Amino acid sequence: MSNLTRLTAGDAELIINPGHGGRIESLRIAGTEVLKQGERYGSFPMVPWCGRTAYGRFRDGAVTHELPVNAAPHAIHGTVRDRAWTVARVSATEAVLTCELDDPWPYKGRVTQVLELAEDRLTLKFGVEAYDDSFPAQAGWHPWFTRNLGRGGEDVRIGFAPEWQEERGDDHMPTGRRIAPLPGPWDDCFGMPGGVDVTLTWPGELELKVTSRAEWVVVYDEPEDAVCVEPQSGPPNGLNTHPRLVTPIDPLEVESVWAWRRP
Repeated sequence: MSNLTRLTAGDAELIINPGHGGRIESLRIAGTEVLKQGERYGSFPMVPWCGRTAYGRFRDGAVTHELPVNAAPHAIHGTVRDRAWTVARVSATEAVLTCELDDPWPYKGRVTQVLELAEDRLTLKFGVEAYDDSFPAQAGWHPWFTRNLGRGGEDVRIGFAPEWQEERGDDHMPTGRRIAPLPGPWDDCFGMPGGVDVTLTWPGELELKVTSRAEWVVVYDEPEDAVCVEPQSGPPNGLNTHPRLVTPIDPLEVESVWAWRRP
């Protein structure tokens, strides 16, 4: 347990593993775990891109870069989830972690992650900085919420009202068309131009609302035992289709809040 960082506020407990991709290993509310447990699960950061980058390639001006294809035929979920993070500051309710961007990402930079725990919410922040050369980037979160809290209650219900859905092609990439939201199950990206606002309800047990000023969210509810609600600063393949340039004087900053209440 010495390599883990633990935050507490009231009856909420958060466990972070800096050495395992800066991942949230556990979020317990009144003793109940809300994240799926396991090496691949919890909640991990997606930086410097979110979701899939088509065929592991992106263009920056006239230059085409190749990324490791780790979800063939695409590159998925960035690089920092596979790196050790450094704890820059920690208190009973806040942790600040940093991670360097370098190979296999073709640019030098740094990611800062801030986690602030309160009795009824978790505030998450990313800052992505460029050291020298500017580069396109994205940032987001990939939490695996448990489908059932394991106390004999009902499975979770997902409530949200997106303005559009990014049409998904046979290669799992957005086609570039925006369509009316389709019924689930989903492994899809949705547009919420007023900001991400998704409510997870375990009837009679817990309500957890995921919000962000970011305008995109991926909802993945195909697994039998988990659902993912992923606020992110751009859509899948956004390094190519919706690049947000990070410069030495203009970092990318993204924030998300998970707020909960019990009936």
